[in-house]
Amino acid sequence: MPPTALGFPTAAPLGGDFARRGGQLRVSLTPRCQLGCWFCHNEGEIPPRITHHDRTIQPRRRAMGADDFLTAINAMTAAGIRRVFFTGGEPLLSPLARPILQGLPAHDMSDYTTTLITNGLTLTKDLDWLAATALDRIKVSLHYFSDASIAAIAEGKPGDIAKIKAGIEAAIEVIPIVELNLLLQEQNAHEVMDIIAYARELGTSLQIIELVDTDHNQLSAKVPSGDITAYLRSIATSGEVVTSGTGQGRHVFNVPGQRGPMTIEVIDASLGRHHVGQCTTCPKRAQCIEGFWALRLDSAGELSPCLLRPDLRLDVTPYAQDPAGLLAAVSAHLDAFTEGTL
Repeated sequence: MPPTALGFPTAAPLGGDFARRGGQLRVSLTPRCQLGCWFCHNEGEIPPRITHHDRTIQPRRRAMGADDFLTAINAMTAAGIRRVFFTGGEPLLSPLARPILQGLPAHDMSDYTTTLITNGLTLTKDLDWLAATALDRIKVSLHYFSDASIAAIAEGKPGDIAKIKAGIEAAIEVIPIVELNLLLQEQNAHEVMDIIAYARELGTSLQIIELVDTDHNQLSAKVPSGDITAYLRSIATSGEVVTSGTGQGRHVFNVPGQRGPMTIEVIDASLGRHHVGQCTTCPKRAQCIEGFWALRLDSAGELSPCLLRPDLRLDVTPYAQDPAGLLAAVSAHLDAFTEGTL
């Protein structure tokens, strides 16, 4: 196989049309988090709030080292993955975060992008070393705009909205792209317009997300996005509905911000999603509003093509330093998933 510009061998496209449709790789560095948000399903892992309430219930042990993660990331981006997200729990709590992010090779964003998703609580402390990495984007989960709302959402866990905002504002000066995301819920409905105004003040893109029903939360707190979509339409200079690719459809609005034009997206379950063969007979199909959109590689060394089905995980630890073997195993797993034979 010929080398890429990064010196890593190219590979056949991963999993049929998964990469072509914009599927993403979510690299979960740790299941731990300082907060215990009520809605967190931790993408198939034990949610932090469960462990906070009962220390006898613990997530799986870490089986991946920094080099193992970097081998997998480099192999899968060489095979066509164009979006890599570093998640948790809270990824910056992981001792692997710094060596992994510092180990990312220099790359062009036209080849692939790397995004850190964080709650922002340690950004002010970690920003100096983050700014020196090849990280393309930081996305801060801003589901609250006051300490009272943090406590309501995180079941009493203390937060510091001033510290989070300070981290966001400092990151804007040193990170190529800073974005915000907001999960709609009853606990923050009174602050949504404040968060939209804050994003417009900073000029940061904002993604507004409807709640996904899982075994770890209830839809009783779900807030529909229709009124927000109507408001954004009223202030937008242009907009479109995007339903292509993986995941849920979304409204995309271009709106004026204090630093110039910016984008606000609303992920809307009513716009449909991309399902594949395995989804046809899935027992969770009725509650699934996301469809097939991400591969999740976790710290226990397992990769899942569905965030609602931990039983469909693939153990990749045997291929920790074997990129060709890893790609063959992942491609076979994805093919079986898309064909409905997994």
